[in-house]
Amino acid sequence: MYSTQLVPAPRRGQVARGNSAVLSIAVLDALPSPTVLLDADGIVLLTNRAWVAAVETVDDDRIQVGFGINYFAMARRACGNAVGRRIVASLRALSRGERESVATDYSVKHPTGIRWYHLQASRVGEEGQVVVTHTDVTDRVLAERVSAWQARHDDLTALPNRAALHELIDAELQRPDRPPVTVLFLDVDGFKDVNDSQGHEVGDDLLRQIAGRLVARTRSEDTVGRLGGDEFVVLCRNCDTPGGVALAERFQGIFDEPFDLDGREARLTASIGVATARGGDPAGARPTDLIRDADLAMYAAKRRGRSRMQVFSGNLRDAVQRKVRVASELREAIDSDQLVLHYQPILHLPSGRVHGVEALVRWQHPERGLLPPGDFIALAEVYELIAPLTRWVLSTATRQAAEWAGTGLPLLVSVNVSAASLSAGSMADDVAAALAAAGLPPERLIVELTETTVAEDPERAAAQFAALRRSGVEVAIDDFGSGFSSLGQLVNIPAGLLKIDRSLVAGAADRRSQSAAAIAAVVALAKAFGMRALAEGVETVEQLALTAALGCTFAQGYYIARPMPAEDLLGWLRDRAVIGDADEHASRARPL
Repeated sequence: MYSTQLVPAPRRGQVARGNSAVLSIAVLDALPSPTVLLDADGIVLLTNRAWVAAVETVDDDRIQVGFGINYFAMARRACGNAVGRRIVASLRALSRGERESVATDYSVKHPTGIRWYHLQASRVGEEGQVVVTHTDVTDRVLAERVSAWQARHDDLTALPNRAALHELIDAELQRPDRPPVTVLFLDVDGFKDVNDSQGHEVGDDLLRQIAGRLVARTRSEDTVGRLGGDEFVVLCRNCDTPGGVALAERFQGIFDEPFDLDGREARLTASIGVATARGGDPAGARPTDLIRDADLAMYAAKRRGRSRMQVFSGNLRDAVQRKVRVASELREAIDSDQLVLHYQPILHLPSGRVHGVEALVRWQHPERGLLPPGDFIALAEVYELIAPLTRWVLSTATRQAAEWAGTGLPLLVSVNVSAASLSAGSMADDVAAALAAAGLPPERLIVELTETTVAEDPERAAAQFAALRRSGVEVAIDDFGSGFSSLGQLVNIPAGLLKIDRSLVAGAADRRSQSAAAIAAVVALAKAFGMRALAEGVETVEQLALTAALGCTFAQGYYIARPMPAEDLLGWLRDRAVIGDADEHASRARPL
């Protein structure tokens, strides 16, 4: 940096002798950062104008301007003994030629506040003189600290986020001879309803209120964090399982008082999972495992209802591992023809004849045998297999219906489609693709969605139902009476068939029962909206007679026939001579 020999020279107010001294002053003054020139003992030989201005600005008696000041002593005073000694040692080594340069950041607590500086030094000449520059990097350091804080904290609640929680839990788990560590996993019951009904701003405010209440209820040694959404985690240090349960009960108490949601009071609850790493557990325990276990316990609590708490056990992990294994097997089953369809006849009550069937999927598991849909449909929804499963059912059912039609048996076929198909907006396209591939007229297909699925997104359901009906496909609302859809929603849903939930049929002991009155009301409702009613779950001759007397147009259930393979259906129909003219019926009454 400097090619000329630098010599001691007075600072401002004295006359510098020699060209080298004049040049030295000029060079230092050209530097924008506060700069000093030191001899090998740390005595200040020169300073620049930026140094003088900086010293005046900080107004710190420990930092001085002037020729002959001991910079090393000044550094120890200003930075503290530990940092000052480290800086001095580095500069001495630089002066002796033992290192090429010095660069370090340090802070000084001035009367006006803490400032951060970047010190950079180089050796000049052969006499061990050192040029030291000081750049104020306070803004940069503060920005980096803010950025680092933000990277570890949730921007909505200011609580530690997932990354910070993992670090904190890991630090606790790695402590030698540590006491037990417990993690609580808290999920707010019904939070989605708040977001959907009152908007995300209200939902965000609710999360901040919950965070504040949780922090107020924790012990001083515990840490509350937010993973995301409405999921909170509490790290409970030196806490065993009974202690964790006691804390979970305390946290459930924060929901006793109503929350203020944009001027309206709302009462909520929370489901909490508890997982503990016992004291003295061998090294290797991971924070991800502890959070996962608490999460599993929380979901087990939620399955039992609202405002529940569950302690983790190994059985919960085993159950999840079984689900993962079964989901993997199901994915393979869809691709390798392990799935089969059974068909349940649907009886047209006025004529006593069968005009159609409902296609019901089964899994011919290579080890566990024939599995009913209850053993795998829920898993398919969780592991995003329901869409390919639905497409397989549509394809297989329409091909089978086309095959029957080719043999002179023009049965209508009814297929259940999933909420995933509805939410993805692919239902109409999937149906059209299956019909085209099978060569089946759309009038021979009925698509069913459950009442609860329709109620979750009535506008989307109405749009896709309308598209299906325009193409010629009939639409049915399944399990009607099990959900809580409004009349307004029903008016706007373009469906042709209401399938009365089996729970109403099972409860209809006679025409004077409440269930019978409900069935009669549904039948009247269907007629008012231009639909017809089908009674599901008919299991006795009395139920069959009653549903017919109450005005149902169709019925299905074990009393009429159990679901059966396609190859058995033809024999069943011919043995009972109950085959109806589906072509005539389809033109006269579209659903069946």
